[in-house]
Amino acid sequence: MAQWRRALPGEYADELSLLLFRQEEVISLRQALRHLTRKAIRHRVDTRRWRQVHRAVFVAHSGPVSVDQLHWIAVLAAGPAAMLGGLTAAQAGGLRGFPSRPVHLLLPATCRRSPLPSGVLAHRTARLPEEDVLAVGQPRRTTLARSVVDAAQWANSDDEARAVIAAGFQQRLIGGDEVRQVVSRLPRVRRRRLILGTADDAAGGAHSLAELGFLGLVRRAGLPEPTRQMVRYDSTGRRRYLDAYFEEWQVHVEIDGGQHLDPRQAWADMRRQNALWVDGDRVLRFPSWAVRSHPDEVVAQLRAALRAAGWAG
Repeated sequence: MAQWRRALPGEYADELSLLLFRQEEVISLRQALRHLTRKAIRHRVDTRRWRQVHRAVFVAHSGPVSVDQLHWIAVLAAGPAAMLGGLTAAQAGGLRGFPSRPVHLLLPATCRRSPLPSGVLAHRTARLPEEDVLAVGQPRRTTLARSVVDAAQWANSDDEARAVIAAGFQQRLIGGDEVRQVVSRLPRVRRRRLILGTADDAAGGAHSLAELGFLGLVRRAGLPEPTRQMVRYDSTGRRRYLDAYFEEWQVHVEIDGGQHLDPRQAWADMRRQNALWVDGDRVLRFPSWAVRSHPDEVVAQLRAALRAAGWAG
């Protein structure tokens, strides 16, 4: 939280102190003029008690601007109808693993937009039902499901769109039919098929971009559909989550991401693999880069393992 302690009742009106506290020490010119004269505002800027960060937006301190304050600056600069949207709103709701800039805003298609600070992108929508707007929290933002859908349709690539959706499910921020319900309210959503297909796969357990890519390889090759993130208990009684498991043939596939460069993580995965081998499973491991760069080799090894286990396809 910014230095809100400077906003004491003896310095400002109580209403102004409360407003600054609620808005992370960020205030618009229009809001400030309800409590102060233009001369008083200019005095605060000249004495560095306030700092002008946009043509009509101020922060009530002279220090660094936080991420939360950037969100307020963006919303207040864009006007009263603006709200956080897309990846920015999803991150405000807890989504991790993606860059925090630029700040994405969502505005009704019919509203006028004021000039924006650098690093802020405004998107317009003709469909913003009440179900897609978070009822609590400030600044205003879209719900997690709507935020993830918007982030996917605004993404720079299909892979980025898939990654955002998969992360929402993997981090347990969204689930079930939430994505499908949002898409049903947006008849002109971009990447509709990709969003719905990725959400279905993620809900079924494919929680990373590499796992989604592997699942696509399996389908294109005409191989049996695996169970994703299946719970198994090894010979020691410990619970294990399998990336992809062809249960009828006891073939288990593990997709190794960048985390496997950590020796402790690698050893933990080896122990899990060894325990599964002890129980009789065939275990195949593929690095995520191989799924992308050498799909034919991945499919050939998987097909050979399934046939050796009795698959007649």
